[in-house]
Amino acid sequence: MGEKITTHGELSVYKRSVDAGMAIFELTRSFPCEEKCSLTDQIRRLSRSVSANLAEAWRKRRYEAAFRSKLSDSEAEAAETQVWLEYAVKCGYLERECAAKLYQDYDAIIRTLVGMITHPETWVISS
Repeated sequence: MGEKITTHGELSVYKRSVDAGMAIFELTRSFPCEEKCSLTDQIRRLSRSVSANLAEAWRKRRYEAAFRSKLSDSEAEAAETQVWLEYAVKCGYLERECAAKLYQDYDAIIRTLVGMITHPETWVISS
Protein backbone atom coordinates (compact mmCIF):
# COMPACT_ATOMS: atom_id res chain seq x y z
CA MET A 1 0.00 0.00 0.00
CA GLY A 2 1.31 3.45 -0.95
CA GLU A 3 1.78 6.33 1.43
CA LYS A 4 -1.09 8.74 1.90
CA ILE A 5 -0.73 12.03 0.04
CA THR A 6 -0.82 14.90 2.51
CA THR A 7 -0.01 17.95 0.36
CA HIS A 8 -0.78 19.08 -3.18
CA GLY A 9 2.95 19.05 -3.88
CA GLU A 10 2.95 15.26 -3.58
CA LEU A 11 0.42 14.80 -6.39
CA SER A 12 2.08 13.50 -9.56
CA VAL A 13 -0.26 15.65 -11.67
CA TYR A 14 0.84 18.73 -9.72
CA LYS A 15 4.52 17.90 -10.24
CA ARG A 16 3.90 17.31 -13.93
CA SER A 17 2.08 20.63 -14.28
CA VAL A 18 4.92 22.50 -12.57
CA ASP A 19 7.47 20.82 -14.83
CA ALA A 20 5.42 21.69 -17.93
CA GLY A 21 4.99 25.27 -16.72
CA MET A 22 8.72 25.64 -16.16
CA ALA A 23 9.44 24.21 -19.61
CA ILE A 24 7.11 26.82 -21.08
CA PHE A 25 8.83 29.55 -19.07
CA GLU A 26 12.24 28.53 -20.42
CA LEU A 27 11.02 28.18 -24.01
CA THR A 28 9.25 31.54 -24.00
CA ARG A 29 12.45 33.35 -23.06
CA SER A 30 13.33 33.27 -26.75
CA PHE A 31 9.98 34.67 -27.93
CA PRO A 32 10.17 38.10 -29.58
CA CYS A 33 9.92 41.21 -27.40
CA GLU A 34 6.75 42.32 -29.18
CA GLU A 35 5.02 39.20 -27.78
CA LYS A 36 5.93 39.99 -24.15
CA CYS A 37 2.53 41.47 -23.28
CA SER A 38 0.63 39.06 -25.46
CA LEU A 39 1.47 35.44 -26.20
CA THR A 40 4.42 35.15 -23.80
CA ASP A 41 2.55 36.59 -20.83
CA GLN A 42 -0.62 34.64 -21.59
CA ILE A 43 0.97 31.21 -21.98
CA ARG A 44 3.12 31.68 -18.89
CA ARG A 45 0.15 32.76 -16.74
CA LEU A 46 -2.03 29.92 -17.98
CA SER A 47 0.60 27.23 -17.48
CA ARG A 48 1.21 28.44 -13.92
CA SER A 49 -2.50 28.63 -13.25
CA VAL A 50 -2.85 24.88 -13.85
CA SER A 51 -0.66 24.22 -10.79
CA ALA A 52 -2.18 27.03 -8.73
CA ASN A 53 -5.72 25.75 -9.28
CA LEU A 54 -4.62 22.25 -8.36
CA ALA A 55 -3.24 23.58 -5.07
CA GLU A 56 -6.52 25.39 -4.42
CA ALA A 57 -8.51 22.27 -5.25
CA TRP A 58 -6.44 20.26 -2.79
CA ARG A 59 -7.25 22.71 0.00
CA LYS A 60 -10.97 22.52 -0.85
CA ARG A 61 -11.25 18.74 -0.52
CA ARG A 62 -13.74 19.14 2.34
CA TYR A 63 -16.29 20.44 -0.15
CA GLU A 64 -16.76 18.18 -3.16
CA ALA A 65 -18.38 20.82 -5.36
CA ALA A 66 -15.61 23.34 -4.67
CA PHE A 67 -12.95 20.68 -5.18
CA ARG A 68 -14.40 19.68 -8.53
CA SER A 69 -14.84 23.30 -9.56
CA LYS A 70 -11.18 24.16 -8.97
CA LEU A 71 -10.10 21.00 -10.80
CA SER A 72 -12.34 22.05 -13.67
CA ASP A 73 -10.63 25.46 -13.69
CA SER A 74 -7.26 23.71 -13.81
CA GLU A 75 -8.44 21.54 -16.69
CA ALA A 76 -9.63 24.60 -18.62
CA GLU A 77 -6.30 26.39 -18.08
CA ALA A 78 -4.41 23.32 -19.33
CA ALA A 79 -6.56 23.20 -22.47
CA GLU A 80 -6.07 26.92 -23.06
CA THR A 81 -2.31 26.46 -22.66
CA GLN A 82 -2.52 23.94 -25.50
CA VAL A 83 -4.19 26.57 -27.69
CA TRP A 84 -1.38 29.04 -27.04
CA LEU A 85 1.19 26.33 -27.81
CA GLU A 86 -0.50 25.93 -31.18
CA TYR A 87 -0.26 29.67 -31.80
CA ALA A 88 3.42 29.65 -30.81
CA VAL A 89 4.10 27.02 -33.47
CA LYS A 90 2.04 28.79 -36.13
CA CYS A 91 3.85 32.05 -35.39
CA GLY A 92 7.20 30.27 -35.76
CA TYR A 93 8.29 30.76 -32.14
CA LEU A 94 8.34 27.05 -31.20
CA GLU A 95 9.42 23.99 -33.13
CA ARG A 96 6.50 21.68 -33.82
CA GLU A 97 8.19 18.70 -32.09
CA CYS A 98 8.88 20.68 -28.92
CA ALA A 99 5.32 21.98 -28.77
CA ALA A 100 3.94 18.49 -29.51
CA LYS A 101 5.78 17.10 -26.47
CA LEU A 102 4.29 19.81 -24.23
CA TYR A 103 0.87 19.35 -25.82
CA GLN A 104 1.05 15.65 -24.93
CA ASP A 105 2.12 16.52 -21.39
CA TYR A 106 -0.97 18.71 -21.05
CA ASP A 107 -3.13 15.94 -22.55
CA ALA A 108 -1.91 13.66 -19.75
CA ILE A 109 -2.53 16.36 -17.14
CA ILE A 110 -6.06 16.88 -18.49
CA ARG A 111 -6.77 13.13 -18.43
CA THR A 112 -5.70 12.97 -14.78
CA LEU A 113 -7.77 16.02 -13.86
CA VAL A 114 -10.84 14.58 -15.59
CA GLY A 115 -10.32 11.35 -13.63
CA MET A 116 -10.16 13.32 -10.38
CA ILE A 117 -13.29 15.28 -11.34
CA THR A 118 -15.13 12.10 -12.29
CA HIS A 119 -14.11 10.27 -9.11
CA PRO A 120 -13.84 12.89 -6.37
CA GLU A 121 -14.65 10.30 -3.70
CA THR A 122 -11.02 9.16 -3.95
CA TRP A 123 -9.82 12.61 -2.94
CA VAL A 124 -12.40 14.46 -0.86
CA ILE A 125 -12.23 14.51 2.91
CA SER A 126 -15.24 12.83 4.47
CA SER A 127 -16.80 14.44 7.51
